[in-house]
Amino acid sequence: MAGPIIWDEKQKVQGNRVTVDPITRLEGHGKIEIFLDDKGDVQNAYWQVPEVRGFERFCVGRRVTELNQITARLCGVCPGAHHLASTKAIDGCFNAKPTPAAYHIRDTFYQAHFVHSHIAHFYALAAGDFVCGPAAPAAQRNVLGVVGAVGAETGLAVLKARKQAQQIQAIIGGKATHPVMGVPGGVTHAISQEEAKTIQQYADELVPFAELSLQIFKDVVLANKEYVDIILNKDLYYHETYHMGMVNDKGQADFHDGKIKVVDQAGKEVDLYDPKDYLDHIAEAAMPWSYEKFPYLRKPGFKGLVDGPDSGIYRATPLSRMNVTKDLPTPKANAALMEFRETLGVKDSGLPVQFSLATHWARLIEMLYAAEKLQQDAYSDLLTDGNIKQTDLVPGGRGVGCVEAPRGTLTHDYTCDENGIVTACNLVVGTTNNNGPMCMDVAKVAKALIHNFEVSPGLLNMVEMAFRAYDPCNSCATHSLPGQMPLVAEIRNADGSLYDVVKQN
Repeated sequence: MAGPIIWDEKQKVQGNRVTVDPITRLEGHGKIEIFLDDKGDVQNAYWQVPEVRGFERFCVGRRVTELNQITARLCGVCPGAHHLASTKAIDGCFNAKPTPAAYHIRDTFYQAHFVHSHIAHFYALAAGDFVCGPAAPAAQRNVLGVVGAVGAETGLAVLKARKQAQQIQAIIGGKATHPVMGVPGGVTHAISQEEAKTIQQYADELVPFAELSLQIFKDVVLANKEYVDIILNKDLYYHETYHMGMVNDKGQADFHDGKIKVVDQAGKEVDLYDPKDYLDHIAEAAMPWSYEKFPYLRKPGFKGLVDGPDSGIYRATPLSRMNVTKDLPTPKANAALMEFRETLGVKDSGLPVQFSLATHWARLIEMLYAAEKLQQDAYSDLLTDGNIKQTDLVPGGRGVGCVEAPRGTLTHDYTCDENGIVTACNLVVGTTNNNGPMCMDVAKVAKALIHNFEVSPGLLNMVEMAFRAYDPCNSCATHSLPGQMPLVAEIRNADGSLYDVVKQN
């Protein structure tokens, strides 16, 4: 469906600095700063997050039962992930496990959340780079350009599928975007037989839609040699890092519950831990040029933004989950995973896939897995079981809730007193896990493509593609306050004229 890549004409840069601001097709704000040496080659490039939010701090002093609605408003893209991780942490603060029915209802909700999130990223944010082409005009590299390329019928199918996944979240969660279902040890809403039938109908349609999405990827991306050459070019989107993901007791990927598994550059398991012990296994570094922290594995330690076995930098992405899982629990997704591994030459070796752009393929396999799991959940008797709440609840203590967010491993850690008031709060967000690898990918691509002071919009988009593979959510990730905020406030008169400017640098 896609033709050859037509690169736009290179343009000379004046000075030794190239700024991409704002960067596009992500949740939140960010920019890329590229610094050139005297020969016009890239000296270094930075994925920079200039926004800052204080969620951890202003959760302290609130009722712990409020936090799954407060933290769900970190952003509008992954509120379901925050709501579920937060609810699990609240469970722990009350020393309460959800009833089997409540756990199942939460799981059904979460599979729908995964489907809708992956649809949004692939079609609205990522597909423009492949369906339209990485060097296509900026005005074309968007969801309308994608619909124009794949056809109106497919475009309507995308809108319908995302709406169905959202409606399932609304049925179970109370709201399509910011759910209100979670309570300690349960959920607020029992699912009626009529609601279950609606969920079943939608789930039955979402499975073939996920299969269609994988087929589109094969037809548009894998069938285009130039695209494949970009994906498999080790001089561009490639780093040899550790990989992290949640697995069940069979070693299979699980989005909802399990232990955290880490594999090394040879695909060997090097860590497996309970989420409540995460602070014994990971830590966070800080850089003076970003408000987003840089997590790393404690055992190798932090050696800076470098890869290899001696560096604790790891990735926690859809690609990482495909790297740590033994196989997948649903048949169609597992077949897709085996094809993925065979095509990329790692089926027999067990090596992890390290090509960052392969994350888009992994994300579509996850979409199929979530759709199949949603379908299984929809037809279980537990979905309409009315035993949805625990009643013997006593607040006080610590709770750690961990899920696989669409963007990576997500941890909520709360401590509350005997009155249920939060005394400590820590979040390690999916995107934060990947901050180091995103910086490394951005710098590597910029150094490979920009020379002699010559850049073009197409080349700069190729640099942006480095972070876009991770589907970053900076609204979620920049939740701490490490230092001074560079605020600029403009005070204007009633007629709109500028009265004063107040700065804090």
